[in-house]
Order: sequence, then C-alpha cells, then structure tokens
Amino acid sequence: MSLLTGSANAVKYTLFGFNLIFLITGIILIAVGAGVGAVYTGYELFLAGKFFSIPTFLIVIGAFIIVITFFGCWGALKENYCLVLSFSIMLAIIFILELAAGISGYVLRSDASNLIEKSLKASMAEYNNATQNPTTALWDDVQRSFDCCGVTNYMDWKEKFPSGELPISCCSPVVGQVGILSCMNDVASTEVRHVDGCLGGFSNYIAAHAVSLGAAGVVIAILQFFGVIFACYIAREIKIRNGITGFI
Repeated sequence: MSLLTGSANAVKYTLFGFNLIFLITGIILIAVGAGVGAVYTGYELFLAGKFFSIPTFLIVIGAFIIVITFFGCWGALKENYCLVLSFSIMLAIIFILELAAGISGYVLRSDASNLIEKSLKASMAEYNNATQNPTTALWDDVQRSFDCCGVTNYMDWKEKFPSGELPISCCSPVVGQVGILSCMNDVASTEVRHVDGCLGGFSNYIAAHAVSLGAAGVVIAILQFFGVIFACYIAREIKIRNGITGFI
C-alpha cells in the first residue's frame, strides 16, 4: 500500500515516467557523443585533443544516466527514501556535468576556427607527394570534399611548392576534359582550381558538430533539472510518511 498522498502519488509515477525518459536521454547522449566522435576521428590529424574530450565525456555521462535510472525507478516504485535520495543527488551531479559539457560544446564552436587554422598551417609542411603519408591523404580528402585549396587560399602552398605546383586535389577537371590535369597557381589553372581556402568550410563543418554536442548537453540538462525537483519532492514525502528524521 502506498504511503503517499494523492498528489505525491501522482508525482511518484510522474518521476517513474521521467526515469524512462532519462533512460532514453542517456542513450541519446551516447549516440550523439559516439556519432560526433566518429566524425572527428576521420580528421583527427587536424583536430586538437579537446575536440575528442567532449564527445567522450557525453558518452560517459550517458552510460552513467542509464545506470542511475535504476535508483529512480526502483526507489519511486518501492517508495524507498534512500534510493530516491541517492537518485536525486546523482541526478543533480549529472545535471551540473551535462550543463558543463553543453557550455563546453558552445565554447569549442567559438574556438574551432583558431584551433583548426593552427593545425592546418602546421600540417602543410608534412604534405609529401612521394611518401603519401596520412597527412597527405587527409589534406587531399579535405580539399576534394570541401572544394578548397590551402588554408586561406591556394597561395598557402607556395612555400611548400615554390615552383607554382599545387596538389591535384586543389583542382577539379572541367566537364569533358581529357588528358593530363595540370594544377598550378597561375592564371591558366583558374577554371579548374578551387577558389576558397579550406579553413572556412572545414571549420564550419567541425563547429556545427560541436554545436550538436552543446545542444544535447544543455537540453537534456534542463530536462533533468525537473527530474531533480520531482525526486527531491518524493524523497521528502517518503521521509515524512515514514517518520524518518535527519538527512538519512
């Protein structure tokens, strides 16, 4: 038999429903963190370590949420004060961590351009058409995928290739072209050479995924804030009905 009043009993089952939602949000956080982490992994040579720390952090938080929903569900159904109180405390901690992760995601978006610019400029010296190392392959992939050349423009390659040559990935053949494609930084290559540098398009792509991290963290944190309130209310009602004194 339930020890709670009608209103408190309704909140109890609302809390149970919220726990099911929390379970889903935990899965969502893991999915978002893993998805963004997978995207970033493809460009890890151009990205600083902090780009990977937030996705990993969200995955850990999501896994923790899935675990603590047990305390909320079991505590609410059994009207167990200790379990509900433990759930409230852990959910409050998760709320703070998620809020921090969400804010970090938005901060990362703001810093993305500067961080990526430094990485791109530093990696240009490693481009080598003879050894075809991972940096070379990634530069070619980025320049083809984003239709760009260099960091700010094609002239960034002049220091690496003083003779005026450019990586073939800086150019796209025109429709119907046959024979050898020549990619140079002269006027003759204007029609096939990519006009824009890679910094703008690539950093915007990375920043957009950082925003998804921030949005997931903040939105779910707000949702869990109400869960903390419900859990604290239920814990208080159970404590009163059971005549429990003190904090525990």
